[in-house]
Amino acid sequence: MSKGKPPEKPAKHVKTVPTIPALRARIDRLDRDLVALINERAKVAHAIGKIKDANGMKAYDPAREEEVFARVSELNRGPLSAAAMRTIYRELISASRSLEGTIRVAYLGPQYTYSHLAAIHRFGQSVELVPVGTIPAVFEEVNRGHVTFGLVPLENSTDGRVADTLDTFARLPVTICGEVQLRIHHNLLGRCARENVQEVYSRPQALSQCRNWLAKHLPQARVIEVTSTGTAAQLAQEKPGAAAIASIQAGIHYGLNVLAESIEDVTGNLTRFAVIGETPARRTGNDKTAFMFEIAHRPGSLADAMTVFKRYKLNMTWIESFPIPRPEGGYMFFVELEGHQSDLRVKKAAEALTKRCLKFVILGSYAKSAVVE
Repeated sequence: MSKGKPPEKPAKHVKTVPTIPALRARIDRLDRDLVALINERAKVAHAIGKIKDANGMKAYDPAREEEVFARVSELNRGPLSAAAMRTIYRELISASRSLEGTIRVAYLGPQYTYSHLAAIHRFGQSVELVPVGTIPAVFEEVNRGHVTFGLVPLENSTDGRVADTLDTFARLPVTICGEVQLRIHHNLLGRCARENVQEVYSRPQALSQCRNWLAKHLPQARVIEVTSTGTAAQLAQEKPGAAAIASIQAGIHYGLNVLAESIEDVTGNLTRFAVIGETPARRTGNDKTAFMFEIAHRPGSLADAMTVFKRYKLNMTWIESFPIPRPEGGYMFFVELEGHQSDLRVKKAAEALTKRCLKFVILGSYAKSAVVE
């Protein structure tokens, strides 16, 4: 028997490494599909906008937007982070909303203050953002109908309430229809070296939130309060030996160097902003409602008011008192609780409080929002 040839070994599978041109061609195909899908989504959003307009409904629905963000976060499997995906969808929603007309939003300016950044996080950049000089001016712009919405700081996790905001709620009739929870990272910005800093400018709240860092690292520098972190950054650009405590975005805008990052004394520093307008947000099932009331100045008045929340099993998430600016004095109370003003328990509590208070106002209901990093 003759010897045959040994059987041939099966050829090894060679894995093809994709080339840059091949990958770019794939990106081009994906971009073509994405552009078509984005515009298709915008058409559907525009159709919804027409139905809203025909029924006298507002184009902006913060509760619905929070639902979209939450759903997108659940669907996301990476590699993009949830924050990155939220940014993409925020601008997609903002651009689609602009098809219904321009929304004007007032905020405490100038540009690149934390209020400005919070407004961008809430509304995107396809709106007209209107900077004003003071918190009361934001309320006035909304109250006079010059803007559709306003955005005002409500409380900070380090410094507590923002007094100007609560005081103005007592004087001007507006409605809270949304919130923004913005993680605050303070940065020391300037054009000189850190050891040459002679003056540090910022808003009082920002200086307060960095007081320990400043005492340790810049004990020789004068600390000077200004109206906003944006103004501080502008001064740091103009004055030799000056530095600002502000956002990274403010530093980029004014051409400043980052002398120190995240100098806030408390990790997790958070500022909550209220979106104010004329129309309350619809119920989502994951809402908060804000009340403001004045009680008689006699023993037990506050205790009587507080029993209402216990009776109707309402969980308060925040309570503040602040003086009423009038000769005879007195105090107003600001209460935030879980639930929507259309909920039966919240309705009954409001009715009971109206009978016990000298003045009672529902400031609005709004969907709970996720923290924006």
